[in-house]
Amino acid sequence: METRPHGTWKSPITSSLIVSSAIKLGDILLDKGTVYWNEIRPEEKGRSVIVSNGKDLLPEGYSARSRVHEYGGGAFTVHDGTLYFVNDKDQKLYRRDPHGDISPMCGGEGLRYANPLFDPKRNVLYAVQEEHRADGEVVNTLVKVDGGATVIHGGHDFYAMPALSPDGTRLAFITWDHPNMPWDGSTLWVGELASDGTLLHVKEIAGGVSESIFQPEWSPDGTLHYVSDRSGWWNLYPGPKMEAEFGQPLWIFGMTNYGFLEDGRIAAVYTTKGQSHLATIEGEKLEEIDLPFTSYGSFKVSGNRCYFTAASPTKAQALYYYEKGKLTCLKKSGKTALDKSSISVAKPIEFPTENHKTAHGFFYPPKNPDYQGSDLPPLIVKCHGGPSGYAHPSFNLETQYWTSRGFAYLDVNYGGSTGHGRAYRERLKGNWGKVDVDDCVNGALYCAEKGWVDRERMAIKGGSSGGYTALAAVTFHNVFKAGVSYYGISDLEALLKETHKFESHYNDGLIGPYPEEKERYRARSPIHHADQISAPLLLLQGSEDRVVPPNQSKLLVKALKTPVTYILLEGEGHGFRQAENIKKALEAELNFYGKTFGFET
Repeated sequence: METRPHGTWKSPITSSLIVSSAIKLGDILLDKGTVYWNEIRPEEKGRSVIVSNGKDLLPEGYSARSRVHEYGGGAFTVHDGTLYFVNDKDQKLYRRDPHGDISPMCGGEGLRYANPLFDPKRNVLYAVQEEHRADGEVVNTLVKVDGGATVIHGGHDFYAMPALSPDGTRLAFITWDHPNMPWDGSTLWVGELASDGTLLHVKEIAGGVSESIFQPEWSPDGTLHYVSDRSGWWNLYPGPKMEAEFGQPLWIFGMTNYGFLEDGRIAAVYTTKGQSHLATIEGEKLEEIDLPFTSYGSFKVSGNRCYFTAASPTKAQALYYYEKGKLTCLKKSGKTALDKSSISVAKPIEFPTENHKTAHGFFYPPKNPDYQGSDLPPLIVKCHGGPSGYAHPSFNLETQYWTSRGFAYLDVNYGGSTGHGRAYRERLKGNWGKVDVDDCVNGALYCAEKGWVDRERMAIKGGSSGGYTALAAVTFHNVFKAGVSYYGISDLEALLKETHKFESHYNDGLIGPYPEEKERYRARSPIHHADQISAPLLLLQGSEDRVVPPNQSKLLVKALKTPVTYILLEGEGHGFRQAENIKKALEAELNFYGKTFGFET
């Protein structure tokens, strides 16, 4: 074993290896025992391909991706071997018959679709439609698609999660309105379906401005189930009441956390303290299934078989099914297999922060069987996005890219993160740019005080809202010696004018209503305090980003007097999907740390 300074260790994990192993497995759909899923492939310029029985169902030129809310998700459904999907290029709904013939169903200039749901009784689709009008107004509705799209419910700012009752007589769905985000407050509705698919007698079932609803789902006997956080936790109704989260922040369409087994039980995924579990539920009784996974993605049930994507602390995301005690892998996200001796496994930590509270995170120590360090390791603090997302302790090759080179890595679940109940999530109300920053700062200092890392070589990074947290941390504190922002926010005022409908009122809750709280917006915007930034910065930005436009980075670059590296990646939106750009960003970040901390990379 060679002794070398941390950060200079040679690693077998290269940016090319990450890209070749970076297929993202997305939504799962089941159709009479056949499983379908989509794969986002960086080496095909981020194309999203639907796969079944080992075959790609979309030819080159098609990509199943919705851009409703900009984040999309829920881009396809299947019935009797016929595939219905949203094509990325034109956002039209298409039909692919079992023979492979593809034809458009509806759509056009300014129209986008998501969450398609097939109704076999009426031979129509239901979907969420987002209309971008010429005057700049964006209107979201629930539509039926039958030779064209017809609105069956409107009047709310947002729609999601249509669910059809087993007998085809009722349709459930959720809505929410500005200034709420869906995890703040949303409403569950049920309407009767006429013979032509129009909605009648729509009634409010649950939810409201301070209760969040997730995943309405009908049991085989016609009972409507749903997840609500009215207790302070996203619990299943009907179901056991626990300090656990059976719901998720509804950033994308197509999310599911539970389903109904053939034997009458419910199979469900839930999260406690940032770690996810699979269990069966019978009445109020929950029984956990002993599996090695700490995070789950898409989840579907057929018969007594559960299909899901999942990852463990030592294994990357893969597609599995579980039945009668047997776990079977259907598809891996990559071919990379690291020996366990090379993998840094997360250590859950809870640390003191402001106002006599504690916050959470996952600490990854440096790990490489070929090296031992001659000094204390540099630390990279990761701020997740959202800010209502959350960090989980599952294997991520990009995290290992850093730990295998001798970096320590702290993934912070700051106040405002999901997975810890509504009260923890609401710590960020009015406090964005304060609570999240304080928790990241205190998490880093905790690691330094424990003697795990070098206090003088700590960096902070994040993407989107996490990029804002990173920028705010180096602006208003002197703890970090380097900052990395992936498509982060520097000007909160400008974001109000430039961002999309879905998040256009998000800051009302996170900071305060505008313009009443204009001074607070300015006080928390790094762009107005650039002279306070002493740490070098790396800014990475997609040229086609509609969520956090490139102007956010460009204006900060002009205002800075500290060293800054700005990289604009052509053709990328909010999140990098193309192989060459993912590699370029990773290599730029590594070189940036080497230059800043004074070692060769």
